[in-house]
Amino acid sequence: MATLLAYSRLSGSSELTALRSVGVTTRRMVHPALILALAMSLVTFIFNDVIVPRANLMATTTLEQALGKAISTESGDNTLYSRFGRVKQENGEDVKQLTHIFYARKFRNGQMIDVTLLDFSRDGNRQMLYAKQGRWNEAEAMWEFNDGRIVNLDESTGTTTSANFDRYLYPLTKDPMEVAKLPTDASIMTVGQARRAERLLKQSGNAKEARRLRVRIQEKFAFPAICLVFGLIGSSIGVRPNSRTSRSQGFGISVLLIFGYYLMSFIFSSLGITGALVPFLAAWIPVIIGLSCGLWLLREASR
Repeated sequence: MATLLAYSRLSGSSELTALRSVGVTTRRMVHPALILALAMSLVTFIFNDVIVPRANLMATTTLEQALGKAISTESGDNTLYSRFGRVKQENGEDVKQLTHIFYARKFRNGQMIDVTLLDFSRDGNRQMLYAKQGRWNEAEAMWEFNDGRIVNLDESTGTTTSANFDRYLYPLTKDPMEVAKLPTDASIMTVGQARRAERLLKQSGNAKEARRLRVRIQEKFAFPAICLVFGLIGSSIGVRPNSRTSRSQGFGISVLLIFGYYLMSFIFSSLGITGALVPFLAAWIPVIIGLSCGLWLLREASR
C-alpha cells in the first residue's frame, strides 16, 4: 500500500512524467522501493526467527501457568518414538529395519509415565518392556525404568520368559526425551529448532509431521519475501503513466492482493503437507508467481 500510494501520488502530480522526460527509466524509478522491500524482507526474517518464537513460547507458557496447567516445554502426552537400525539375520546378512518402538502415555518434568518399549533389534527374538516410570540417566547414558516388567519371546521355540524389576537400565538413545519436548507449533520454533525437530520426527518414523515441518521450514524463508513481492507489485501499479490511486482505492487493492496471496499460499502449503508437492515448491511457488506478476506489471508500465 505504501509503494502503491507513493508512486500514484508522484504520478498524479506529474513528477514521474518529469523524470521520464530527462531519461530516467521506469525500472530505475522503482529501485528505491525494491531496495526498501528487500531490507524489510531481511528484517522480517530476523524478527520472525529471533523474537517471534521466543515471544510465542513465553505467551503459551504464561497462559498455561495462569490456567493451572504444566509448562508446555516440560510436558506432553502420547510420546511415540520409533528407531531404525541394522539387524543381523540368521544367514549373516545385515538388514536395515525397525528396531525399537518407544511409547509413553505422559511426559511430566523430565519423567516418562506409563512406558512401553518394544525391541526388535535381535533377529528371532522379541522383547517388550513395561514400566510405570522412566527417565534418562545422564550418569549412565542409558534409560532408567522403574517398577515394571520385561517379557522375552523366542520366535523359534515360541517360549516366553518374563521378570519383574524395580530398577532397570536400558541402552537406548536420548531421542525419545527430545521428541517429547518438541513444540507442537512451528511458530514457537526458530529455523534451527525446526530443523532439529524435523530430523527427530523423521527418525521416529512420523513421516507426516516431518513433512509438515519441512514445509514450515521453507515457509519461514519464503514468508519474508512477501515484502519484496508486494513492494514490486505496488510500485509497478503506481508507476504507470497517469496513475491516480486514492487512499481508499489503494487500501482496496492492497486487501485484494493480500487475500489472494494468502489464499494461494494456503493452497500450496496444503499440497506440500499432503505430499503432492515437494516442500520447497509448496512454499516458494506463491513467491515465484507473485514476482512474475510484478515483473510483468513493471514491463507493461515501462512501455
